[in-house]
Amino acid sequence: MRGLGTLINMAAIVAGGILGLFFGNLMKERYRDSLIKANGVAVMFVGISGTLQKMIRVSGGTVEMEGAMLMIASLAIGVVAGEFINLEDRLEKFGEWLKRKSGSSSDASFVNGFVTASLTVCIGAMAVVGAIQDGMSGDYTTLAVKAILDFLIIMVMAAAMGKGCIFSAIPVGILQGSVTVLAVLLSSLMKQPAIDALSLVGNVLIFCVGVNLIWPKTFRVANMLPAVLAAMIFSFFF
Repeated sequence: MRGLGTLINMAAIVAGGILGLFFGNLMKERYRDSLIKANGVAVMFVGISGTLQKMIRVSGGTVEMEGAMLMIASLAIGVVAGEFINLEDRLEKFGEWLKRKSGSSSDASFVNGFVTASLTVCIGAMAVVGAIQDGMSGDYTTLAVKAILDFLIIMVMAAAMGKGCIFSAIPVGILQGSVTVLAVLLSSLMKQPAIDALSLVGNVLIFCVGVNLIWPKTFRVANMLPAVLAAMIFSFFF
């Protein structure tokens, strides 16, 4: 069944969020604050390792760096486009709407938890490539692996940041579901260089999410998301 991978992923996020919320309610504020910062460090290193994996190549006993120009150009163009569209503001407004509709008006951390968690689980090659595999052949293996990772990530985030993290299942469903539906069209573009470029810039954005967990609002990561699309386009030229 095509689309099953996204449904599994969404269910894992909700389950992880509920479990994390239960444990979070048992914690004192200082424990939650420390957990947020520890999670931020972990997310930063995931982003760093993924970025370096795509940028560093060992050839003939020497270490070579590649993809720097593509990364710089993608981030520059992507950030300008993202700021023009103001995706961050739109995502926060959607979070505010969810906050009211879910009866969480008194939850001061709802929107921050929703935005941060959504960016963490939506950015990355696994989300796009897994959704394409699911749409083209019904193979949801990649998304099933992502679901396990997201379960653990959201469980920790929800314990530290609250109920808003659970609702990150909605953007995941929208993003991955849309890519699955358009998989036949997108598959012709998703050659290995495009996947590598997406992964490179996507991991840079994951690092920025980690920074925001420790130093809130340092980066407007949602406004940087068009950089991922720019990277895929630039991969045909760099």
